[in-house]
Amino acid sequence: MRPKDLDELVGQDHVLGRNGVLRRALESGSIFSCILYGPPGCGKSSIAELIKKYVDAEFYSLSGSLHGATEIKQVLSRAQELKKYGRRTILFIDEIHRLNKAQQDILLSRVEDGTIVLVGATTENPSFEIIAPLLSRCRVIQLKPLTPEDLLKIMKRAIEKDSLFTENGVEIDEDVLVHIAKEANGDARYALNTLETLVESALSRGVRKIRLEDLTMLSPKSLAYTEESHYDLASAFIKSLRGSDPDAALYYMVRMLESGEDPMFIARRMIILASEDIGLADPFALVMAVSAAQAVEYVGMPECALNLAEAAIYLATAPKSNSVYEALSRAKELVEKTKDVEVPLFLRNPVTRLMKNMGYGKGYVYPHDVGGFARRSYMPEGLEHVKLYIPKDVGRESMIKKKLEQLWGNRGEDRNEDRAEK
Repeated sequence: MRPKDLDELVGQDHVLGRNGVLRRALESGSIFSCILYGPPGCGKSSIAELIKKYVDAEFYSLSGSLHGATEIKQVLSRAQELKKYGRRTILFIDEIHRLNKAQQDILLSRVEDGTIVLVGATTENPSFEIIAPLLSRCRVIQLKPLTPEDLLKIMKRAIEKDSLFTENGVEIDEDVLVHIAKEANGDARYALNTLETLVESALSRGVRKIRLEDLTMLSPKSLAYTEESHYDLASAFIKSLRGSDPDAALYYMVRMLESGEDPMFIARRMIILASEDIGLADPFALVMAVSAAQAVEYVGMPECALNLAEAAIYLATAPKSNSVYEALSRAKELVEKTKDVEVPLFLRNPVTRLMKNMGYGKGYVYPHDVGGFARRSYMPEGLEHVKLYIPKDVGRESMIKKKLEQLWGNRGEDRNEDRAEK
């Protein structure tokens, strides 16, 4: 079902519409080095096929997960020969984020001197996965997930054209297509594969008229996991962690995973909770949550469920404090009211003689010279007595609270006198 021309490509109107930058380039028979960045099934490979059709050049296709330095060097060597005869070379690399730094370095000089036009495709943020020198020589084209309407159009085209449907007299209820389009989350490949599997399953049972219940038989779990279920279960999971109920937290987490939820979504939610609801009552909670997210990336499903379960149990049983969340909220509110208040002179760096003469840095006491603590407020004038972080009597924060009370006592009249002066 690959589009045969630009008019057949569904979606991505912002770059392939009538005035889109990619469309203008392809219709003129040219292309520039670029990175196609977007979610799975949004049309990256289809766009590469259109580039191959519209641009008069040698076209080579490699995969970052299957090919390495040897294959890349072979293409570059061939491209150098073609360049001598005025022939352009386009190198398409799918999953370009899987190339390591050394492999990406090989491409750099040949992109820079125009030996090849590089077209990369990735689902990962190029800012983190592509080396800066190479990225600076490529234009990032961000693609969007396809809409349910886009997916309906693609599936209906398949029903009209593909022999699986036309030769077997298959009829499909509209609500089946609508449900697949919603379930696919913008992924055309998923939608078409699901449709194909559904039809083949129905034909094996002698069914020619496909209804929603046939889809239920094929994937009862995913059918039940609607967008509403996604948010309901996520809410229940977080509230169970916050409420220190490891059993309920595990239950809702497993329900999400078994329904096909992205494990990274669960990991990200736990990272947020670690600071919002546990915070300094147990700072290791954030380390545990971040480690679980990294484990998901390294291990993947189904084994990473163990890492998520370990983190969920730890977070659920950890002492709870929302003092960090409250402190941040107070700070935001205070900044909104006092954003124009000047920084005290003694906290400013006297980097020039003029600044020093103006009083920059005057009166600053280096805490290590006076035992590690100078009894002085570092807040702007008029805000000396404001308390944003208020620790609670729970977990490690009880110790923090006692220490702050020992250092500051009651934030009273002498807080602005530093210890050296006293």
